[in-house]
Amino acid sequence: MVSLKNLWFVAAVFMATGMVLFMRPKESIFHSLNSNFLKEHLHSASNNSSMSEHLFRNDEIKKNSTRIEGSERKYSNLAKVEADLAQARAVIRAELDANQTDLVDPDYIPTGPMYWDPKTFHRSYREMEKRLKVYVYEEGEPPVFHFGPCKNTYAIEGIFMASMEVSLFRTFDPEEAHLFFLPISITMITQVIYVPESHDWSLMKSTASDYIHVIANKYPYWNRSLGADHFMLACHDWGPEISFAIPNLHKNAIRALCNANTSEKFNPSRDVSIPEIHLPTGTTRGLLGGPPSSRRPILVFYAGGVHGPIRPILLEHWENASDPDVQVHRYLPSNVSYYGMMRRSRYCICPSGYEVASPRMVEGLYSGCVPVLIKDKYVVPFGDVLDWEKFAVIVAVRDIPNLKRILAGISLRDYVKLQRQGIKMRRHFEVNTPPRRYDVFGMILHSIWVRRLNVRLRGDIIH
Repeated sequence: MVSLKNLWFVAAVFMATGMVLFMRPKESIFHSLNSNFLKEHLHSASNNSSMSEHLFRNDEIKKNSTRIEGSERKYSNLAKVEADLAQARAVIRAELDANQTDLVDPDYIPTGPMYWDPKTFHRSYREMEKRLKVYVYEEGEPPVFHFGPCKNTYAIEGIFMASMEVSLFRTFDPEEAHLFFLPISITMITQVIYVPESHDWSLMKSTASDYIHVIANKYPYWNRSLGADHFMLACHDWGPEISFAIPNLHKNAIRALCNANTSEKFNPSRDVSIPEIHLPTGTTRGLLGGPPSSRRPILVFYAGGVHGPIRPILLEHWENASDPDVQVHRYLPSNVSYYGMMRRSRYCICPSGYEVASPRMVEGLYSGCVPVLIKDKYVVPFGDVLDWEKFAVIVAVRDIPNLKRILAGISLRDYVKLQRQGIKMRRHFEVNTPPRRYDVFGMILHSIWVRRLNVRLRGDIIH
């Protein structure tokens, strides 16, 4: 087993049927409330047979032993945690009245067609703020644990870890925790453990596996739930593959992944899609904002390398097109600003590369350029809460030759609506230090919170 304390020294030695454009859970956690989703699913536990002895499957929290006559019944800490979650489910499930005083929020009340169900989202988010407690395992040392990049394409790993370490959601008492965070940086594993060009993944996988082994042997919580109340977060493309080294991690735990690809065993009902955010300087300074639609002369823009199955098709049809409305480039000239082009464009193309995730979606929202998603088997971030079709355009791969016709066919009125609604959604993808309510940190945590509400753990009675 690789010693966690010696990982730094290792660093010194080695540095869905048919074409699916994007997916969300079949029963979207918020969108399907009117179709009895909460009644049927918010109460239910995972159907994974390996967890059948650990999870509840009925509509109310079970009292996990028969009553003993003449004795006072005491509940375990886990039973108390589950009772707290049951209360949260009941509150979220309750009928919402727009005139209720508890919906008054001085900071933000979600409204508009961009949300599947804004009232329920608001209620759920506030219940999370009121109740959620996350225990962060302290084992492991940087750079592989408790640390991640904050400036490159995978910046969300480091940003989330740093925010979680100081978050008000963090508890130092694991007995009261609803969730347990595994602070493993897949990006740092690939930089520190992987031997370049070796094509050998065994040491990376064993590092992750050894970490879980340490946690499972030191604490009772992983084995108690088989990982069902634990979560990891990874933005690196190799996150899913490395998670496969630990069966209960990819089968039972919540995986928050940028690479949210259902063809690679991403499960929308348990896993969480998170946005890939490229922060060249580590902050959003200079990235937010752009001119109105009347000052965007370019119809559609894209610039990027050729890799994966979709980008070659895009470039084949539109690279170096004589039409000035369509600016599709393999690489931009050195004197042309990438972000400047986004601010001059109405639509920005966000195609998959080798993997489905791309920072272009968020860059578009930041700059006021409507994202055009061309992806296959991709689960959009926060798709349980947000209706992406209200602030983005979804184009099938087969329709790439018709790209200009599709975008030019959107009326100016509808385009302006898409852009304005995207600007309103920007707050959910912004990075703040410290985090602000409803920003990307809060949205990621809320998605994880909702998955935790879908799991019921056995909380035995102590006599």
